[in-house]
Amino acid sequence: MGPFDQLPGRVMGTFISRYGARPAHLALLLVSFAVAAYAASFLLGDPALLTVLVWFVGAAVVHDLVLFPLYAAADGFLTATVARLPRPRVPVINHIRIPALGAGLTLLMFLPGIIRQGGVTHMAATGLDQQPYLGRWLWLVVVLFAVSAVVYGVRLLLARRSTGDLPARAGAT
Repeated sequence: MGPFDQLPGRVMGTFISRYGARPAHLALLLVSFAVAAYAASFLLGDPALLTVLVWFVGAAVVHDLVLFPLYAAADGFLTATVARLPRPRVPVINHIRIPALGAGLTLLMFLPGIIRQGGVTHMAATGLDQQPYLGRWLWLVVVLFAVSAVVYGVRLLLARRSTGDLPARAGAT
């Protein structure tokens, strides 16, 4: 870890019990706040400061009151569905969660292009229209789930091989 983790046991134990984590966590948190304050300092004289603050607060509220309950419910449904299936040697849940997370984050990132919001501005800035966004995002989602399925298949094969469930190939020694 670092020099802070070499403190005498009583000092470290007291710090962890009062703060709730190791000193490295506090140091990283303080650095994060410093970087955020530095980035925010660029907006201090900007007339768009109020707009940025409204969007920031709005995004936090929408996330906490709308999006979080939606994806928590979706994950609960997925977990309950997977729990009813026979238990495989390799858990399948994260091979569904990770590509779904990637699909959701890329949808959020490319949504203005997918729904063709600001088409005139996009055309003026890039010389391209927004028509291919939806198709490319769908292909990206297909690739994410396909790669996850291949990784899951390989993990299943390796798990079966390690337990000896697969017959040995003919002529193999």
